[in-house]
Amino acid sequence: HVQLVESGGGSVQAGGSLKLSCAASGYIRNGLCLGWFRQAPGKGREGVALIHTKRGGPIYGDDVTDRFKISIDNNKNSVTLEMRRLKLEDTGMYYCAASPDLLVCSDYPPDMTYWGQGTQVTVS
Repeated sequence: HVQLVESGGGSVQAGGSLKLSCAASGYIRNGLCLGWFRQAPGKGREGVALIHTKRGGPIYGDDVTDRFKISIDNNKNSVTLEMRRLKLEDTGMYYCAASPDLLVCSDYPPDMTYWGQGTQVTVS
Protein backbone atom coordinates (compact mmCIF):
# COMPACT_ATOMS: atom_id res chain seq x y z
CA HIS A 1 0.00 0.00 0.00
CA VAL A 2 1.18 3.54 -0.81
CA GLN A 3 0.32 6.70 1.06
CA LEU A 4 0.37 10.13 -0.60
CA VAL A 5 0.88 13.41 1.22
CA GLU A 6 0.13 16.57 -0.74
CA SER A 7 1.24 20.11 0.03
CA GLY A 8 1.00 23.46 -1.67
CA GLY A 9 -1.81 25.02 -3.60
CA GLY A 10 -3.80 28.09 -2.63
CA SER A 11 -4.93 31.25 -4.35
CA VAL A 12 -3.03 33.38 -6.82
CA GLN A 13 -3.71 36.03 -9.40
CA ALA A 14 -3.62 35.19 -13.08
CA GLY A 15 -0.06 35.19 -14.33
CA GLY A 16 1.31 34.15 -10.97
CA SER A 17 2.99 30.95 -9.81
CA LEU A 18 2.36 28.16 -7.34
CA LYS A 19 4.04 24.93 -6.32
CA LEU A 20 2.52 21.59 -5.43
CA SER A 21 4.40 18.74 -3.82
CA CYS A 22 3.48 15.12 -3.32
CA ALA A 23 5.40 12.61 -1.24
CA ALA A 24 4.75 8.90 -1.56
CA SER A 25 5.54 6.41 1.16
CA GLY A 26 4.94 2.76 1.84
CA TYR A 27 6.00 -0.30 -0.10
CA ILE A 28 7.67 1.12 -3.21
CA ARG A 29 10.08 -1.31 -4.78
CA ASN A 30 10.77 -0.15 -8.32
CA GLY A 31 9.64 3.44 -8.26
CA LEU A 32 6.25 4.56 -9.38
CA CYS A 33 4.41 6.85 -11.73
CA LEU A 34 3.64 9.89 -9.61
CA GLY A 35 2.01 13.17 -10.45
CA TRP A 36 -1.01 15.37 -10.61
CA PHE A 37 -4.51 15.39 -12.00
CA ARG A 38 -7.02 18.18 -11.66
CA GLN A 39 -10.76 18.57 -11.72
CA ALA A 40 -12.63 21.79 -12.32
CA PRO A 41 -16.24 22.19 -11.19
CA GLY A 42 -18.55 20.35 -13.56
CA LYS A 43 -15.71 18.76 -15.50
CA GLY A 44 -13.96 15.44 -15.55
CA ARG A 45 -10.60 14.70 -14.01
CA GLU A 46 -7.68 15.37 -16.34
CA GLY A 47 -3.97 14.67 -16.22
CA VAL A 48 -1.74 17.65 -15.53
CA ALA A 49 1.79 16.29 -15.13
CA LEU A 50 3.24 12.93 -14.20
CA ILE A 51 6.68 11.37 -14.05
CA HIS A 52 8.11 7.98 -13.23
CA THR A 53 10.38 8.27 -10.22
CA LYS A 54 12.86 5.70 -11.62
CA ARG A 55 12.49 6.16 -15.36
CA GLY A 56 11.72 9.86 -15.67
CA GLY A 57 9.85 10.63 -18.88
CA PRO A 58 7.49 13.37 -17.74
CA ILE A 59 4.16 13.81 -19.49
CA TYR A 60 2.05 16.93 -19.46
CA GLY A 61 -1.49 17.93 -20.26
CA ASP A 62 -1.87 19.80 -23.54
CA ASP A 63 -2.59 23.16 -21.95
CA VAL A 64 0.26 23.17 -19.45
CA THR A 65 3.27 21.91 -21.38
CA ASP A 66 5.00 25.26 -21.68
CA ARG A 67 3.95 26.56 -18.26
CA PHE A 68 4.26 23.71 -15.75
CA LYS A 69 7.25 21.60 -14.80
CA ILE A 70 7.28 18.42 -12.75
CA SER A 71 10.48 17.22 -11.14
CA ILE A 72 11.58 14.43 -8.84
CA ASP A 73 12.79 15.58 -5.46
CA ASN A 74 15.93 14.26 -3.74
CA ASN A 75 13.65 11.95 -1.79
CA LYS A 76 13.07 10.13 -5.11
CA ASN A 77 9.54 9.18 -4.14
CA SER A 78 8.46 12.79 -4.01
CA VAL A 79 7.68 15.21 -6.81
CA THR A 80 7.21 18.94 -7.12
CA LEU A 81 5.02 20.63 -9.70
CA GLU A 82 6.00 24.19 -10.49
CA MET A 83 3.12 26.05 -12.09
CA ARG A 84 3.86 29.34 -13.83
CA ARG A 85 1.81 31.86 -15.79
CA LEU A 86 -1.33 30.50 -14.20
CA LYS A 87 -4.61 31.10 -15.99
CA LEU A 88 -8.19 31.31 -14.75
CA GLU A 89 -8.86 27.93 -16.32
CA ASP A 90 -6.17 26.32 -14.16
CA THR A 91 -8.55 26.67 -11.22
CA GLY A 92 -9.63 23.37 -9.74
CA MET A 93 -8.95 20.66 -7.22
CA TYR A 94 -5.55 19.12 -7.81
CA TYR A 95 -5.04 15.49 -6.86
CA CYS A 96 -1.79 13.66 -6.45
CA ALA A 97 -1.96 10.18 -7.91
CA ALA A 98 0.37 7.22 -8.11
CA SER A 99 0.74 3.85 -9.70
CA PRO A 100 3.55 1.41 -8.89
CA ASP A 101 2.46 -0.82 -11.78
CA LEU A 102 3.04 1.51 -14.70
CA LEU A 103 6.44 1.38 -16.42
CA VAL A 104 5.43 4.40 -18.48
CA CYS A 105 3.25 7.06 -16.95
CA SER A 106 -0.33 7.48 -18.12
CA ASP A 107 -2.62 10.47 -17.80
CA TYR A 108 -5.69 8.23 -17.83
CA PRO A 109 -7.22 8.45 -14.36
CA PRO A 110 -8.33 4.79 -14.16
CA ASP A 111 -4.69 3.74 -14.60
CA MET A 112 -3.77 5.27 -11.25
CA THR A 113 -3.98 3.14 -8.12
CA TYR A 114 -3.60 5.63 -5.28
CA TRP A 115 -5.03 9.11 -4.87
CA GLY A 116 -4.42 11.95 -2.46
CA GLN A 117 -7.14 13.98 -0.81
CA GLY A 118 -6.72 16.90 -3.17
CA THR A 119 -5.61 20.49 -2.75
CA GLN A 120 -7.41 23.53 -4.14
CA VAL A 121 -5.81 25.86 -6.65
CA THR A 122 -7.71 29.06 -7.34
CA VAL A 123 -6.62 31.55 -9.98
CA SER A 124 -8.42 34.87 -10.06
